[in-house]
Amino acid sequence: MTKPAPHLRESHIFDRAAIHEIQRAAREGIYKIRGFGAKRAVPHFDDLVFLGASVSRYPLEGYRERCGTDVVLGARNASKPIHLDIPITIAGMSFGSLSANAKEALGRGANEVGTSTTTGDGGMTDEERGHSNKLVYQLLPSRYGMNPDHLRKADAIEVVIGQGAKPGGGGMLLGQKISPRVAEMRTLPEDIDQRSACRHPDWTGPDDLEIKIEELRELTGWEKPIYVKVGASRTYYDTLLAVKSGADVIVVDGMQGGTGATQECFIEHVGIPTLPAVRLASDALKELGVHRRGVQLIVSGGIRTGADVAKAIALGADAVSIGTAALIALGDNRPELAEEYEKLGTAPGFYDEWQAGRDPAGITTQDPELEQRLDPVAGGHRLANYLRVLTLEAQTIARACGKSHVHNLEPEDLQALTLEAAAMARVPLAGTGWIPGQGGF
Repeated sequence: MTKPAPHLRESHIFDRAAIHEIQRAAREGIYKIRGFGAKRAVPHFDDLVFLGASVSRYPLEGYRERCGTDVVLGARNASKPIHLDIPITIAGMSFGSLSANAKEALGRGANEVGTSTTTGDGGMTDEERGHSNKLVYQLLPSRYGMNPDHLRKADAIEVVIGQGAKPGGGGMLLGQKISPRVAEMRTLPEDIDQRSACRHPDWTGPDDLEIKIEELRELTGWEKPIYVKVGASRTYYDTLLAVKSGADVIVVDGMQGGTGATQECFIEHVGIPTLPAVRLASDALKELGVHRRGVQLIVSGGIRTGADVAKAIALGADAVSIGTAALIALGDNRPELAEEYEKLGTAPGFYDEWQAGRDPAGITTQDPELEQRLDPVAGGHRLANYLRVLTLEAQTIARACGKSHVHNLEPEDLQALTLEAAAMARVPLAGTGWIPGQGGF
């Protein structure tokens, strides 16, 4: 490719990516659809740092002093709450978006470390239920694959109202991923693009949500915890209303959360980042007197490291949920597959073709030949290793702050490196006592 002359200056507004998208839209006449999540830079957990113990506090020794990581979800109303060994769960990713081998690998990896997986849209597969000892069944607006018997077989139910990549909008599953099995599970025609509904068909507000939660409790004998998942937007009020409607667990998904496929304008321009969302949700729980004492908060959207886990918990989460990172741990976007990604018009690390169904790693596909490239046993073990590392990193940070359980981390253990992060997370700017908008010094 010819390099531009050194005297030429690229426009900040009309850079080459913007020009390319204008030309593509003019040529094709339809908005761009892709998977993954927001690629724009927004304030995130990297903008926060922990204050390790020194004179004013003492740290814990990792080799002889325990630091707990367990969490109980749903004890508010359910007779059989979920007990997790680690505060990291696997987010909802559908069979259809993912291959059956990928769903099995997620279950195997989660089981190995004592955590839960989530079904996603389109129903429950035998591979997933058979290899997930703790499985959360998602009830989505589309109702694709919804089966009352599967609701009863699940260990918890997650009522999905919104997703971080597309709050207010439904998802998509392109026709090339609607195989005969997917079509049968979802009662859809094969090979035809499918768009999920953006809202539930049988209720429109918090009063109706309360009725729906009551129905689900009766259907499952009051055994299963009921989660409510919202895409981060009006997070404070959404959390308040979900709790008052009877939710046991609130799941808040920030705009860095991924998706199988949707309009790029949604991904990049709707919703708020995970960083402010976790504080808003925890504020709502504190106002109702249920934070850490009745209703649990799970946060997702851009979680990659144990430091991210620890920071989310310090800001008020009880647990986090991972999706994109779990797929990478299974083996997606590997450099050794560079030539095959290049044939798709992309490269490892760009994620632009996850929605297309031709994933050379065999994870985001329904192609039988490609799917066989993923060994669910080996993939599950890789995921388990990754989850162990996240947990050890979070424990290491908690011990450095003098905490005997990760849930003892708190906002005062944090400071911010940027004004934006300080304002959003409501922790002091590093080296000061100043929280933007709240005074201080």
